[in-house]
Amino acid sequence: GTYPYVTSSSPTSGGACTGSGVPPTALTHVMGITKAYCTRVGNGPFPTELLGETGEELRKKGHEFGATTGRPRRCGWLDLVALKYACRINGINELTLTKMDVMDGFDEIKVCTGYKINGGEETKVFPLCLDEIENVEPIYTSMPGWDKDISGMTKWDELPDAAKSYIDYIEKYLGVKFTIISTGPKRTETIIR
Repeated sequence: GTYPYVTSSSPTSGGACTGSGVPPTALTHVMGITKAYCTRVGNGPFPTELLGETGEELRKKGHEFGATTGRPRRCGWLDLVALKYACRINGINELTLTKMDVMDGFDEIKVCTGYKINGGEETKVFPLCLDEIENVEPIYTSMPGWDKDISGMTKWDELPDAAKSYIDYIEKYLGVKFTIISTGPKRTETIIR
């Protein structure tokens, strides 16, 4: 998240070292985890937030409600600018992609590949100041969705071509490979690459 709308802990790879008593020099491999779309709890800027029907569909299909409060989470398209920044500051070597099955059935899927700042200048760099991130407009790349139900798939070759293209596009943008892809809530509903 963006300060001050964040947890008091440090959910970075460096913060994991601090919390576990492991020195940062002991880390040789860092795996990141991301959903196939973005969510946010509570207040704060969310450039790719979808306030209409698509956001509601993501929320329902992804069961995006607080476990304790039942409060609906804010949902939006995957923000590759923010994700690339997270990969960089955490030193991520590989990624896990969760909730890929939630993307089933969308005719079109978008990913944010840049921002317009204050309606003008374009950037592919995540803004570090709250007032800047609050005033960005996402620049999207659109790609075709898929109708096939991928729930429970365990092999890369089973995925529809459009789903593979979605994953390939994200990997190319980030420069980081997805080695685990979840296709449902069960542990067995996983593709290992």
